[in-house]
Amino acid sequence: MATGNYGTIRPADVSPEDVEIVMVYTQSRDDTQNFILTTLNAQDVLRPYFNNNATGGNTVEVLGGLYSLKLPADQFTSLGIYTLMIRPAQIRTTITDCGVLSALPNVKGIVIDLNNVPSQYRNKFVNQGLVGFRVEYLNPDGTKIPNFFRIITSSFYCEPVIQNLTNTIQKSIRYRYVEGATNLLFCTLSPSSSPTNKPSATPYIGQPNQSIIISNTYFNPISTEIEIVDQDISTLAIALYGNQTKSIEDGIYTIYDADNNIYQQYNLYEIKDQFNTLLYEVRQNRNENIDFSKAFNNIVA
Repeated sequence: MATGNYGTIRPADVSPEDVEIVMVYTQSRDDTQNFILTTLNAQDVLRPYFNNNATGGNTVEVLGGLYSLKLPADQFTSLGIYTLMIRPAQIRTTITDCGVLSALPNVKGIVIDLNNVPSQYRNKFVNQGLVGFRVEYLNPDGTKIPNFFRIITSSFYCEPVIQNLTNTIQKSIRYRYVEGATNLLFCTLSPSSSPTNKPSATPYIGQPNQSIIISNTYFNPISTEIEIVDQDISTLAIALYGNQTKSIEDGIYTIYDADNNIYQQYNLYEIKDQFNTLLYEVRQNRNENIDFSKAFNNIVA
């Protein structure tokens, strides 16, 4: 017997600094080889909404999951297809060392030097600041190990200590947690312990000097497509249903918008042969030579 339903999906409370927006531009859907890849500044493009209905009129409470996307005009200047991929920000750094804790030799983790972290993301590298973040690994040639990642379960400031060991195979440098801020962060990962049925099968957590990508797991990446065209539904409606006039004397055909402003203007005329036989009816665009005397209010008083 069911006791009730429990939802597990919640809107994400994401700060724009935790988001990365990648834009791909192509001129047409047929052109899949020649494309332009750029990265937009999420803090300039993404705007969160605030909950005005919060208790006590608290207008600083972020309305989770609802954001506006302000597209910069200087980036969307050409006709074509723009594909935007909105994903968690990727922090690229390197593993300084893979070690264990001095007090708990069974606890393994990776050590990250904060000097190798981009300055705009260093505020994340604090005690327990990376819990839940995903770690992906790169090969020496720069390619990413596909479909392989680890999840950070803890992160604390640490410092190296030298420990005398009877087993010369083990590393003498280990790490211990410290209270104050240092340049080193010790991160434990999951999974990092061997299965009980095969203790020798140690999960891979990386190696020293290996490049990695650290990203948050606040939301799932999404993609959206924006197509910049000459005409949209409203402008096509003007051509179909808007007011129109045709000057009988000079053949000027004028289309007006909803406010009766001149939207398009054409020359209408016929082409005949030497025997006065009608060959073509022509409509020629007059965008370079608009006759403003054909304003709708001047004609229909």
